[in-house]
Amino acid sequence: MTHVADTAQAEAWNGYEGEQWARSQDRWDAVNDGFNQPLLDAAAVAETDSVLDVGCGAGRTTRLAARRSGRGRALGVDLSGPMLAKARESAVREGVENVSFVQGDAQVHAFDAAGFDAVISRYGMTFFADPAAAFANLHRALRPGGRLAFICAAEAGANQWLEAMASLEAVLPLGGFGEAGGPGMFSLTDPGLIRTLVTAGGFTGVDVRRVEVPGKWGADAQDAAAFLLDSGPGRHLLSQVTPQRQDQARRMLTDALGGYETGDGGAVWLRSSSWLVTAVRGR
Repeated sequence: MTHVADTAQAEAWNGYEGEQWARSQDRWDAVNDGFNQPLLDAAAVAETDSVLDVGCGAGRTTRLAARRSGRGRALGVDLSGPMLAKARESAVREGVENVSFVQGDAQVHAFDAAGFDAVISRYGMTFFADPAAAFANLHRALRPGGRLAFICAAEAGANQWLEAMASLEAVLPLGGFGEAGGPGMFSLTDPGLIRTLVTAGGFTGVDVRRVEVPGKWGADAQDAAAFLLDSGPGRHLLSQVTPQRQDQARRMLTDALGGYETGDGGAVWLRSSSWLVTAVRGR
C-alpha cells in the first residue's frame, strides 16, 4: 500500500471491520444497493468515461460504473486488503474486464492528474482524517469539467437501523454512537459542512439532496439483529459488557426489529437516509 494518512482507519479496515464486510458483502449490498442508481445517474457516467470509485470496498459500485462506462474504465481505491481481494474475485467471476483496484488512501494517493471523468463514492467519503485535503486530491484527479458524486449518511435519527440500536442504551455503552463528528460514518451529516469542505477542495456547483431507500437487513428480526451486532461497531459495543448483558442486548434488538418484519417471509427492511452530493471541477 502507498502512503497512508489515516493509520487508524487503515488498521480498522484491514482488521475485523474489513474482514466482516468482505465476508458479508452480499448482505451489505442488500442493505445499500438502493443508492447505486441515484449515485451513478448523478455522476452521469457515459460510455467512454474513466471513473474513480473512492472507498470502493468490495467493488460493487466500481463494477457497476465499469459496465456503464463500457469502452471506458473504472478504478476502485480502498484501504482494505480483505475487501479488495473480494472485489477482484467478484470482477473475475462477473466477467467485468474494464475494472481495476488499488489499495491506498484516497486522501494522499498519487492519482494521475486530470485522469478521470467522474469520481464516485458510496459511503467512502466520511473516513478521511483531513476531508478538505482529500477533496483537493480528488479535484486534481478529475479532468476540467469532471463530475463528483457521492453518498454519505444523513443524520442518525433518520436511519431506522440507528433507531433500533438506540433501544439498547440501557444495556450497552452507546455513549456518542451515531452522533455527528468524524472521521466516521456520521462525519458529514451537516449539509453546510459538506458544502464548505467540498468547496474548499476546489469544486464548484456543490449540491446536496436527501435520498431515502429501504435496505434488506436480514431474513427475519433475529437474523438482522445478529448481523448488526456482528458488525464492527456492534462487536465493539458487545465486547464492553458481560455475557449476560450481551444476551440481553441480542434479545432486545431482536424485539426492536420485530416491528419491521414484513410479509415477505419476515424479512427486515429498514429505511436509510443519506445525502447525495454532486459537484464539478471547473474548467
